[in-house]
Amino acid sequence: MRLLQLLLALLFVAAGVVFGALNPQTTLLDFYYLHQSVGVGVALLIALLIGALLGGMAISIGVVWPLKRKLRLAQKRQAQPLTATYPHSDDDPATAALVQPRV
Repeated sequence: MRLLQLLLALLFVAAGVVFGALNPQTTLLDFYYLHQSVGVGVALLIALLIGALLGGMAISIGVVWPLKRKLRLAQKRQAQPLTATYPHSDDDPATAALVQPRV
């Protein structure tokens, strides 16, 4: 599996190098106070990385954190003793009849 991941990563790096070589034009990145002239390939790579980071953060906040919270609560409930979750026979007459033997 790791070999497949390594090959896939190398494939994407090679595609990025080819893309950068085929698009040597420069473009101006304007961040209001900072102006930087970079290649089109670099600009697209930066935009892709920023988008991946923001998307990962959005998924983490919107999906992963609530699921982790639910898992923690479920683990806490499961760790509690079983006697705490079932009613006592003294509390409910219907369960008392089921638990106590007939004489």
